[in-house]
Amino acid sequence: MARSLCPGAWLRKPYYLQARFSYVRMKYLFFSWLVVFVGSWIIYVQYSTYTELCRGKDCKKIICDKYKTGVIDGPACNSLCVTETLYFGKCLSTKPNNQMYLGIWDNLPGVVKCQMEQALHLDFGTELEPRKEIVLFDKPTRGTTVQKFKEMVYSLFKAKLGDQGNLSELVNLILTVADGDKDGQVSLGEAKSAWALLQLNEFLLMVILQDKEHTPKLMGFCGDLYVMESVEYTSLYGISLPWVIELFIPSGFRRSMDQLFTPSWPRKAKIAIGLLEFVEDVFHGPYGNFLMCDTSAKNLGYNDKYDLKMVDMRKIVPETNLKELIKDRHCDEPPT
Repeated sequence: MARSLCPGAWLRKPYYLQARFSYVRMKYLFFSWLVVFVGSWIIYVQYSTYTELCRGKDCKKIICDKYKTGVIDGPACNSLCVTETLYFGKCLSTKPNNQMYLGIWDNLPGVVKCQMEQALHLDFGTELEPRKEIVLFDKPTRGTTVQKFKEMVYSLFKAKLGDQGNLSELVNLILTVADGDKDGQVSLGEAKSAWALLQLNEFLLMVILQDKEHTPKLMGFCGDLYVMESVEYTSLYGISLPWVIELFIPSGFRRSMDQLFTPSWPRKAKIAIGLLEFVEDVFHGPYGNFLMCDTSAKNLGYNDKYDLKMVDMRKIVPETNLKELIKDRHCDEPPT
């Protein structure tokens, strides 16, 4: 009897192992399919976001079409549209209508910024600069004299900066910047480019503070596309990692990494002093006061000497202009 039971037990063992192996294989296939599905979905979402935010080819096409038809001109136009020595690199855009790229211009690193769409309404969450005229490049018109253009610029500055006593000096400075080919004359294309750029607070601030160490230098422009000096370290503290790696790093370990790659306290103090100096420059500037509407760390960076450098100044607006924009708006108290 014992001899008859042993063969049955021996025969049932392979079936048990086979069933267990099938279960493990199905479990492995299920989790493999799940990983592929989730990974594909993440890649699709990231690709969709990238194609929506990063429209450098469209920006270049619009600018170069305007340049080749003689509508606009500027020192960066030939490099962008003819010799193609101005390259768009890594996309840094956070909004579709404000294109921002790391770039290379004649082997020099820079940051390329381009305006894609018009903003007809003032929305403090998205856009502080109404830009209907910028997209059209309709001013100044053909036949406008240099004197008339200076009057246009003077009136714009008076509306933006208030009735400052030295606005004429700023107008002359703008004409010097607008003369991209340095031939002593401002062409109609250069004037259209300059007028479009003057609607942008960041460009105006770069011109006003061009001699200040904390403001990136303007390298060139074409239409409302402009190239500014790049900042070596765009993360004020911590380390920047690709989004794929960020997904798999625990938050606690991420904070430890940020602390490890944060500048030492003496260098932090130097960066902080630079920020105070920049605030002094914009709040008590030579052509009126500017207000910082966004003080987040993503707008700040520093160079290899730990001198503060502004990465993004689009949310720094003239005080007079801001007061004019909000004077007729109602102040609504949020519910408690």
